[in-house]
Amino acid sequence: MIKLLILISVLCAPARAQEVKTIAVHGHRGSRGTAPENTIPAFKAALMAGADVLEMDMGVTRDNVLVISHEPRVTPERCLGPDGAKLEKAVPIRSLTLAELKKYDCGSLVNPKFPRQIAAPGERMPTLDEVFALVKASPYPAAAKVEFNIETKIFPAEPELSPAPAGFARLVVDAVKKAGMEARVMVQSFDVRTLKEIKKLAPAIRTSQLTYEELLDFVPALKAARTDIWSPNSKWITPEAIKEAHAAGIKVAPWTINTPKEWDMAIAAGVDAIITDYPADLVNYLAAKRDGKKTP
Repeated sequence: MIKLLILISVLCAPARAQEVKTIAVHGHRGSRGTAPENTIPAFKAALMAGADVLEMDMGVTRDNVLVISHEPRVTPERCLGPDGAKLEKAVPIRSLTLAELKKYDCGSLVNPKFPRQIAAPGERMPTLDEVFALVKASPYPAAAKVEFNIETKIFPAEPELSPAPAGFARLVVDAVKKAGMEARVMVQSFDVRTLKEIKKLAPAIRTSQLTYEELLDFVPALKAARTDIWSPNSKWITPEAIKEAHAAGIKVAPWTINTPKEWDMAIAAGVDAIITDYPADLVNYLAAKRDGKKTP
């Protein structure tokens, strides 16, 4: 009975200050909760908030330019057409040149799931190079050391939507090296093929395996892929799984966590990072915990 009470008290105890200090804040798609996702305003908001990492997704144009988009298509939900009218159907990014893609307005529409999101009319889909340039020129203190968590959007059942894994990886590595960002970039994907190719081309670039559901025998799978980070759906994290990952030298960065209750659970479980749509909120929440202040 005494052992049970001790266990309950440990699980229910607030996170210690030293635990909170180790949590890295990843701004999901920049700051999706407050700005149109994967746009320059979203990344500026994350930098202003003091995020440790800018999380984003990559597609590839017909002329092989890496652009920032969660969907492999220009969708009616996120963008207006070149004439400013609502799109009738989604357009594959891979079917457009960069010049053609830049005609679409991807800032005027707000996501109704995020009531705090503020439109950014006229914003175009940025390239990865433009995001790197934004950070290099940014006046915000966080920009000096912010890292990048960039996802390869690739679909085995729809190979026409992206380059093949090796080609995609080559584009990413070339862009990262050109920007001098090898030490500040981690490449994530649900598709392990691109992660393996990244490691072949640039072993120093960290890779992160995304998983949606429980990954059976996940440590052997992650080790086989030479993955540095495990990024699971937050619903699947447990203290035991995180300890197992840590014992294998693998960090854990779950997605996408937006409430204080969920943040506390992730911290107590021992995560290394939290991917959130509200980086400013999480930065402030962690700071309050470090200072020993009460949090909502």
